[in-house]
Amino acid sequence: MNSRASRRSVLLAGGTGLIGRELLQMLLAEDPAPMVYALVRRPPLAADPRASWRQVDFSRLPRLPAASEAYCALGTTLRQAGSQAAFRAADFDAVIAFARAARAAGVTRFAVVSALGANARSATFYNRVKGEMEAAVGAVGFEHVVIARPSLLAGDRAALGQPARSGEQLALWLTGPIAGLIPQAVRPIKAQTVARGMMVALRQQRPDVRIVASGELQQLGKA
Repeated sequence: MNSRASRRSVLLAGGTGLIGRELLQMLLAEDPAPMVYALVRRPPLAADPRASWRQVDFSRLPRLPAASEAYCALGTTLRQAGSQAAFRAADFDAVIAFARAARAAGVTRFAVVSALGANARSATFYNRVKGEMEAAVGAVGFEHVVIARPSLLAGDRAALGQPARSGEQLALWLTGPIAGLIPQAVRPIKAQTVARGMMVALRQQRPDVRIVASGELQQLGKA
């Protein structure tokens, strides 16, 4: 049998962010490692040569390579986006476009990063968009969907060339000394833990849509 023909393929959107970077490294560290197609708006300065990098416009995605598994770690903040419209374009439109393109490429298992507090009926714009995204992803038609809802993310954004998030930094500084006393459901969580938790949950292949809250991500993502 041709080993190249039988090699598993995985699609990854957002592989240059905190969680996406961890997902990429974990996928490439598997034995045997899958062919990872990493879709990005801008290629990273130090692109891992083991992945196949595809620079794309998420509003006009091309036909994607065939795969059975996909991960979506796209996302920004209202402040970084600059407007509600720009935020929605990044956190809803781009995510759903990727999900639909992945499904068309044969993907049956799909995992996506959402947020603690996501609720399509929320009065808070950020939480409402995240909730609407979750519902839309669930309706695409995958056999298995994992929706990760991490709490405050801990990770080195500067190493990725990302701007600092002052609110995030302050919250991590304040909670750091007492992190062990904070319930797992709301405790700050490492990006690596989120990534590992997503992978474990997706490969358990529970039917339909599975929402994995931050506390469960902490458990699933233990090293």
